[in-house]
Amino acid sequence: MKSHLIALFTVGIWGVTFVSTKVLLEDFSPLWILLLRFTIGFIALFALRPKILKMKRRRDELLFIAAGATGIAGYYLLENIALVFTTATAVGVIVAASPLFTAVLSALLGDRSAMHPRFFIGFALAMTGLVLVSFNSSTSGTPILDGADLLGDLLALTAALIWAIYSLLIRKISDLGYETISATKRTFLWGLAFIVPSTLLFGGSLAPIHVIFELHNLLNLVFLGIVASAMCFATWAIAVKRLGATTSTTYIYLVPAITAIASICILGEPLNVAIVTGAALTIVGLLISNRKNPPVPKQ
Repeated sequence: MKSHLIALFTVGIWGVTFVSTKVLLEDFSPLWILLLRFTIGFIALFALRPKILKMKRRRDELLFIAAGATGIAGYYLLENIALVFTTATAVGVIVAASPLFTAVLSALLGDRSAMHPRFFIGFALAMTGLVLVSFNSSTSGTPILDGADLLGDLLALTAALIWAIYSLLIRKISDLGYETISATKRTFLWGLAFIVPSTLLFGGSLAPIHVIFELHNLLNLVFLGIVASAMCFATWAIAVKRLGATTSTTYIYLVPAITAIASICILGEPLNVAIVTGAALTIVGLLISNRKNPPVPKQ
């Protein structure tokens, strides 16, 4: 139960990050948000674990490089750019596709434990909710997606696939016996290695210092860097280690409901019956996907 609560806490925080990022996009480019967020996160992790993590085998470094490229640089770059084109609610819902990608990739790698009817029924319900929310929360204010909304949704769906790859990578890193916080710090470092040059080349100008230190911007950056990144990446690694990549990622079904509530309360995004129904379906999908088989009675 404790591991499930850790996963629930993590996705609860991540559900709010879409709104926090949306607020920061008023003053920062997507790449600068990434760079500032993970720099703050890395500093926080370094303060906790200043010692350099030693590789048990040289080839293990490739796992950390891949994890940094996918879960830090790739996923969040796509997510932040998607938020430019569509609503925080829509992005939060679409990344809920990652459990299916995780299950399929796990099966291709030989782990078919998630390939049972309940998982697919739960996924179908969650994706029905995805469609309802996505088509009823477009930036145009109508239930029909325009070109910008569609591009944002496609970027978010690609991000969901990349997150599935990242979850499998950190499960592998955990299985090799690397300590969670130190491993997370090294993953952040490699993620920054991809983010820094991208930001300097394509991120545009950084906002003036006085804009960075405006209270709402500073609080959102600290929240994203310390809570949503440094803390939650470590708790996510723990959840994946204990529950497995597929079971952990099913909790992402809850992100849309959390994002929708936060978006409505903070950003004033639209609320209607379809959005409420879609969010409810994602929760039902999570419950069905994670339901255990009843024990077989002994003969």
